[in-house]
Amino acid sequence: MKKLIASCLIVIPLVAPFAAQAQAWPSKPVRWLVPYPAGGGSDFLARTIGQQLSAQIGQPVLVDNKPGGNTAIAASDLVRSAADGYTVLSADNGTLVFNPVLYKSLSYSPTKDLAPVTLMGRFPMILVVSPSVTAKDAKEFIAQAKAKADGINYASAGAGSPHHLAMELLKTEAGLKMIHAPYRGAAPALADVAGGQVPAMMVDLAAGAGFIKGGKVRPLAVASAKRLPQLPDVPTFAELGFKNVEAAALVGMVVPAATPADVVAALNKQVVAAIHAPDVHKKLIDFGVEPVGNTPAQFAELLKSESTRWHKLIRELNITLD
Repeated sequence: MKKLIASCLIVIPLVAPFAAQAQAWPSKPVRWLVPYPAGGGSDFLARTIGQQLSAQIGQPVLVDNKPGGNTAIAASDLVRSAADGYTVLSADNGTLVFNPVLYKSLSYSPTKDLAPVTLMGRFPMILVVSPSVTAKDAKEFIAQAKAKADGINYASAGAGSPHHLAMELLKTEAGLKMIHAPYRGAAPALADVAGGQVPAMMVDLAAGAGFIKGGKVRPLAVASAKRLPQLPDVPTFAELGFKNVEAAALVGMVVPAATPADVVAALNKQVVAAIHAPDVHKKLIDFGVEPVGNTPAQFAELLKSESTRWHKLIRELNITLD
């Protein structure tokens, strides 16, 4: 009998760790890394979805803003975190598509270190111009730009941003000569476009809605497959004959690559449900986001096709940030 009790005492501590590991996600707070300062589009997306996610799973969802390094600082933080579903990252085109080809040396690998959970939303790009620009529409603006021997300047939210590369795409497709003026974020860039210091830029509706509604900048065309419901009178570039000019900031959720498949599936189920909760869905659309919420496999396939498309353009234009 003593031997039996002793053997049970030996077994108990061995079983306990396995029981803890088997505890279903979620059993503690979730830390949500955002690679931009508070107040921007990615931050709004994380906080809006995170609030609903917290209500669904019964655990706090804590947004942690880690800006810098063209999103690499937050991505590196994620890679160093435990692969257990309790640290997640909002990752956009810069993190997952552009950075690997823009930088010769990167502190993380999107394909080896990160696992996709879902694409949360698209922020379609819009060509906007200063009120001082005389062109009535995008075709006239492009014609005016072509007529300038020295080309024209354009602003962006930063080198390597979706805003920057969307304009480089238009520049290539329309055969324009344009000089890039990078800013530290969309807001200061928009302020200079509104003030006439720079004639144009590509911007997402989430960042540019206030400027557009206030008449401080004029939207000429959207780099989207269809017209935006918030700007029904603004044509797509495809309607103007530039079918390849389609660009958006794509913001998804990723986790460390070693995260168990069942945890990724549980995260995906809850985040997609949060995106499609009626109140959240409406808030995102009102803010200028196109809500998505797809499967990890669909998100991975999208990233693969986006990488093929954008890496070719970046290499052709020899754009580097090192």
